[in-house]
Amino acid sequence: MTMDAQGRTATFGKAAAAILLAATIFVVDTFTPLGYAIAVLYVLVVLLSADFLDERGIWIVALMCAGLTLIGFLVGHAESLSTGPVVRFAISLCAIMVAAFLELSNKAANSRLASQAALLDLTHDAIFVRDPADIITYWNRGAEQLYGWTAADAVGRNANDLLQTRFPTDLTRIKAELLETAQWEGEVTQTKRDGSEVTIQSRWSLQRDKHGTARATMETNSDVTLRRAAEQALRKAQAELAHVTRVTTLGELAASIAHETSQPLAAVVSNGEAGMRWLNRESPNIDAAKASLEKMVGNARRAHDVIARLRALARRSEPELLSINLNEVVDECLMLIHREMEDRRIALELTVDPSMPPILGDRVQLQQVIINLMMNALQAMTNPDSPRLLRIITRADNADGDMAVLELIDTGIGLAPEIADKLFTAFHTTKADGMGMGLSISRSIVEAHGGRIGASPNPLGGAIFVVRLPADRKGAAP
Repeated sequence: MTMDAQGRTATFGKAAAAILLAATIFVVDTFTPLGYAIAVLYVLVVLLSADFLDERGIWIVALMCAGLTLIGFLVGHAESLSTGPVVRFAISLCAIMVAAFLELSNKAANSRLASQAALLDLTHDAIFVRDPADIITYWNRGAEQLYGWTAADAVGRNANDLLQTRFPTDLTRIKAELLETAQWEGEVTQTKRDGSEVTIQSRWSLQRDKHGTARATMETNSDVTLRRAAEQALRKAQAELAHVTRVTTLGELAASIAHETSQPLAAVVSNGEAGMRWLNRESPNIDAAKASLEKMVGNARRAHDVIARLRALARRSEPELLSINLNEVVDECLMLIHREMEDRRIALELTVDPSMPPILGDRVQLQQVIINLMMNALQAMTNPDSPRLLRIITRADNADGDMAVLELIDTGIGLAPEIADKLFTAFHTTKADGMGMGLSISRSIVEAHGGRIGASPNPLGGAIFVVRLPADRKGAAP
């Protein structure tokens, strides 16, 4: 039997029951000498009819029941009217009309709720409601489509058990936040009916009663699995591009790199030869030989440090966020471009704030940003008749939040105001042989660290680049 046929059969059964009940009440009320308001039982007929009739039909049934009550009263008491039967008659009529009115009000309220629930079914988001014990009480069509369970399957089940939800933090803390703010939003992992996992952006809203007691929680969930996969692929592509850019920059710094490594290695040889001479004397000078050996060790460590920094810049690896000192990163970058600055006869004016708090970041990525900005500044100062000065300033800025600030000011060809905002756009370049990716990658790295990077013309000629990075107060010394 189809659902429609079953529905028609049930409606017919209820209608037959209502008619039979009305007839029984009429007979008992009219032809039995009971001193009770039997006609009040017509209320049951009205309530039973409300399951399958509309507003007009309910009023018709109520009026018919009132008519049967009147007939029964006239047949049984028309000859001798007394107070008791009249009162019972009035009570019965009032009960029938009040029952009809209340049933119609309830029907209207249910209709409004059904309309609102139907609206929730129009959204593509999965929406469900659960009680304080996490038992599901409502499950919309979007939830059926996303998770695979029908409303009949899901309602009455524990939400976390059904979906095997994995939360980003302890569930107790999440519920405490929900009770405090009546809202929670976060990313969770859930399991569908077919066993596959989905990444969900979940938003919770808590409903309270007039006494402030938590009654229900509505979850609005969006599937972001594909979006997160695309973001991960984009981050991987950006990391690959950043790696290529770092290697390209190292190629440009070949002369400086050779100088930085050859100097300590040459010093190792010189100190080693000196130590041998002190030992080969007729009366070996042990103290002088020991001093030469100590210098050898120091220069060897210096060469090792330079090579380690180069290897870190050249290797392909995932970002590693640590608490680092921005001043130290600037010093390391200056070591790599020192030779380049000497060859271009560029003076350096370095002003650092020793009290600046540490920042939370990836050392290699921040080195890439700073080296790129330094190289751009060096390459912009090509006019032999103009002063060549690179000013580097680090400072703390508490007025703009708790920020560590790095400024690079050059005296190069400068920036036209109309291109200052375009400098960080991919493939935009002012160099004849440039790709236009260095500053774009630098901006991505800085923004990924929660910071900002900007450029403006230098009023004295040249350009000013400013990098702002949030301080890591947790990593600061107490």
